Amino acid sequence: MGTSNAAQLEELEQEDLLTPTGLRRDGVVEISRALRELLADVFGLYLKTKNFHWHMSGGQFRDYHLLLDEHAEQVFAMTDDIAERARKIGGTTLRSISDISRHQSLKDNNEEFVAPRDMLAELCADDQQLTRSLRSVHEVCERYSDVASTSLIETWIDQSERRQWFLSEIVR
Repeated sequence: MGTSNAAQLEELEQEDLLTPTGLRRDGVVEISRALRELLADVFGLYLKTKNFHWHMSGGQFRDYHLLLDEHAEQVFAMTDDIAERARKIGGTTLRSISDISRHQSLKDNNEEFVAPRDMLAELCADDQQLTRSLRSVHEVCERYSDVASTSLIETWIDQSERRQWFLSEIVR
């Protein structure tokens, strides 16, 4: 199937999924794209946080292990809200692990061993990047008066900043 045929098919599928929200169609497309990219990063951050949680070692093992589990739960809790928000406005969302990898901007960490301090510093940097992405998506939603999405995002910004705060205090 050619590129134009694939684009036409995607447009028809999106029309089938259209939900009457009062948002302009171009807004739905742009917001959904931004939410899809955000969701990919959130899944990436969740899995990296769980990876570091599972592979934590050292003298502060228990404290860090529990902290990362708490962070992972908070990050994972965002996923359904992000995906459902995209669907509520008539957009589409992620469909697979490969779809996540196509859309994510946060870098994976596949190293066999990462020192605990390096794990925490990397997660802190990822949360900083996620916060920047959240603010960017907020601007897109604001442009189209999608107040429901902006409201959710404001809460996630606060949560991300809190995770950054905890992690940055530890790695000082």
